[in-house]
Amino acid sequence: MRVEVAFATGIAPPVAGLHSFRDTERHDIETQLGWPPGPGFAPRSRPDRVGVRALDIALLGIPRLLNIIANAGAAGGTLFGEPADVGKPREPENEVDDFPVMWAAPGDTARTLPWQLDPARRPKAYRTELVLTDQRLVILGGDEDDESVPAEELWAAARDAVSQIERMPYSEGGSDVRVRFTDGSWTRWKVQEPLKLAGRFRNDRLPVAEGDLTPEQRERLAALVASPPLQISRSIGKMLPVTEPPSLEGFSDGTVMVELQVPLSNGTVWTVTRYLSPDGTDDITKDSLQ
Repeated sequence: MRVEVAFATGIAPPVAGLHSFRDTERHDIETQLGWPPGPGFAPRSRPDRVGVRALDIALLGIPRLLNIIANAGAAGGTLFGEPADVGKPREPENEVDDFPVMWAAPGDTARTLPWQLDPARRPKAYRTELVLTDQRLVILGGDEDDESVPAEELWAAARDAVSQIERMPYSEGGSDVRVRFTDGSWTRWKVQEPLKLAGRFRNDRLPVAEGDLTPEQRERLAALVASPPLQISRSIGKMLPVTEPPSLEGFSDGTVMVELQVPLSNGTVWTVTRYLSPDGTDDITKDSLQ
């Protein structure tokens, strides 16, 4: 499995867009890593938080403003606060008061991570990717504007040096994961497809082919592709036919996760996810995995 990866940043107002690097006693270790200079970390005061959200609105435009206003009264969000659909932080000390993306004692694995994972330090057009294999966890880096140059291996660790990969729900788009190493250190990353990554690491979600599905699952899949269960406002655009093959992953109980990439006339692509039981019906017990 290969996905884009970078150090995560906070979403709570005091730490929005920020991250820190800590030892196991919460001391700042950023200057000990030997990396190029970065912006540093300091939680924002209340006036600064309002300024950050106002700038966010100015940069992202009126649609974002309308969305924030619409969600202002919802649980977990305010007009100048964090997104309203992320729930409550599980670890306020690591998600509100502070936002470490590296937690490591001297000599721990997390301290060996490459500085290129930090978007604030690397060149603008530089991209880092994570590759999970049967044997290793690998971080690659390269110029996203020049695909003719092969990606460089920046870091690697044996898969058995990792004890856990877990999704961290309190994050922008739910895209954060925490990677725990067997020596007790950990790191927090923003990745594509966090649930897939966590499932692949646990080996409880593996790719399957359409030919591996039951007849009932294949029939339901065909119906989903022909008519995706997606309601789109006319102001957003018109739903176009699905042309990309669906992504399929199987669970040990025979359930199959289906992901459809549904294109819209406005140029965006929306993802539709369904979990199909062996009899082809929706398995709603797995909806919480989305």
